Amino acid sequence: MKKPDHSLAILTVLAFSVFALPALAQRPAQHPAGHPAPVGPARPAPVGPARAPVGGGYIPQHGPTSHVPITPGKPDVPGHPVAPHVHTSDGRWVGHVSNPAAYHLDHPWEHGRFPGSVGAGQVWRLAGGGPSRFWFGGFYFSVAPADLGYCGDWLWDSDDIVLYPDPDDPGWYLAYNVRLGTYVHVMYLGT
Repeated sequence: MKKPDHSLAILTVLAFSVFALPALAQRPAQHPAGHPAPVGPARPAPVGPARAPVGGGYIPQHGPTSHVPITPGKPDVPGHPVAPHVHTSDGRWVGHVSNPAAYHLDHPWEHGRFPGSVGAGQVWRLAGGGPSRFWFGGFYFSVAPADLGYCGDWLWDSDDIVLYPDPDDPGWYLAYNVRLGTYVHVMYLGT
């Protein structure tokens, strides 16, 4: 008896999988419990199980609104990273300081502005690469040279990030790592 040929079924499944990949890169913001992220100002962590002081799935409702410097090589609070980060208790962005020399671009937006969604309503999953060139959803970015030391523990093929406009440095976005609670300056390179 001849075995049935399943090659057409396999090819169909593979074709649908390839077309579904870009949709997997985009996911609405979710809190750890799986509920959609609330809209509005950042709120303190809910009462109940202790939330990590940084990261742990927390998504800031907005980008930085003030400058809170960090001392190089020292955490702002014991147990916090020695990198730019966001406090889960109050949504405060620590370490975002305008540095015209480090983030100056002769041609801001040289590759255009990122056409995708930015802000707390859009979580993007990293799909590969490394700090010099990484991607998600068909969009490519690179980390600012001044920030390379802050993203050594990022998982470039699976971490979730949220992009925020940089209010101080034209041509840059802030990529916030949802797992770690740290962020770096990134430049959009195009599609």
